[in-house]
Amino acid sequence: MKSGLEGSLNESLFFNGYVEKWQDNLKAIDEIGGPKHYNHFPAAWAHAMDTPFQWTKQVASHFGGTRNPMIVSWPARIKAGGGLRSQFVHVIDIVPTLYELIGITPPLEMNGVPQKPMEGISFAYTLDAADARERHTTQYFEMGANRGMYHDGWMASALAFVPWDPKPGAFDPDTQKWELYDTTKDFSQANDVAAAKPQRLRDLQDQWWAEAAKYSVLPLDWRKTERFNSELMGRPTLAGNAKQLVYYPGTVALPPEASPRILNRSWTITANLEIPAAGAEGMIVTAGGIEGGYGLYVRGSKPTFVYNYLALDRTTIMSDKALPSGKVQLKVDCAYQGGPKEVGKPADITISVNGAKVAEGHLTRTVPAMLSLGEGMDVGEDTGSAVDFTYKLPFRFTGTIDKVTFGLK
Repeated sequence: MKSGLEGSLNESLFFNGYVEKWQDNLKAIDEIGGPKHYNHFPAAWAHAMDTPFQWTKQVASHFGGTRNPMIVSWPARIKAGGGLRSQFVHVIDIVPTLYELIGITPPLEMNGVPQKPMEGISFAYTLDAADARERHTTQYFEMGANRGMYHDGWMASALAFVPWDPKPGAFDPDTQKWELYDTTKDFSQANDVAAAKPQRLRDLQDQWWAEAAKYSVLPLDWRKTERFNSELMGRPTLAGNAKQLVYYPGTVALPPEASPRILNRSWTITANLEIPAAGAEGMIVTAGGIEGGYGLYVRGSKPTFVYNYLALDRTTIMSDKALPSGKVQLKVDCAYQGGPKEVGKPADITISVNGAKVAEGHLTRTVPAMLSLGEGMDVGEDTGSAVDFTYKLPFRFTGTIDKVTFGLK
């Protein structure tokens, strides 16, 4: 599990390549479960909750990492209540099932673009016949090089890495150990019969490679931390390749993958504001929150920038002067000290008001892979969790925000 063997005060630490020690977590034991931590239980609890299966989430090679109950309720069609079905069904079967029941034929082409063939097999045939012959007879599994191959009741399983290691080392798929289970007799994969049936195991291994090639699984990628950084992995963003991004008040809960990518690079935030004569308070722009992120806000009429490094430390850079009234341009400049492919390096922060420097500070480390699992960006308020503990949500800005511009370098 991503919380490690000893549990975690902040689940996002794992996604950035860190493993905590119980000695550190113990210091906050009275706060666990409260508003200050994004905590997660130790891996042993995941094992216990997956009983009687082997392994856990992230381990696609074994049913403990993939098998889930599903409940279907349709009184108008399914007359027998409380019925059970044992046919093999995969999540990719849900859409074909809905299409069949609704009476939709998926298009071969959409807006002139040829569509990939529909994967999965409808399980509508099981609704009226509990003992119907299984139709989904073959299914590959893969996640982080943990591999599995199901065929006609047999399951070949190959574990590559334990799930609580955020930085797995070198890996050779040709020397990976495979196990074999007859799931028609061995529901929980307790009896490995690989030694007794080497040819059947060999056939399933060969079948896995064929399925992997067919469904674009190859090449295998067993990295973890790197794969959580969308920019390093080349995943698309709504911003495209734009270096200047402009946002306006009312932009709230913008998903992380649609927010400006500020990690491992230099950047600027420029906020054009109108400050009332009585001063202003509140959030100008923030991304992430309690688990990691940043916030540019005004507190005590003074411009403030907070960088939350995965809840391990929160660097606060604040001007000792209040913002002037009227039209104000507030700018934060981040000068990253790493190269194009260096992650998590230090950075220097400078805050300026109307072109004049008013505060500066240094970040000894920056978030390498991802700020937050789910919290995106807000302009003019904070709709998620707070980036630090000095303000109360939603901390709406009491002045006027014209626009907020990100410059990505």
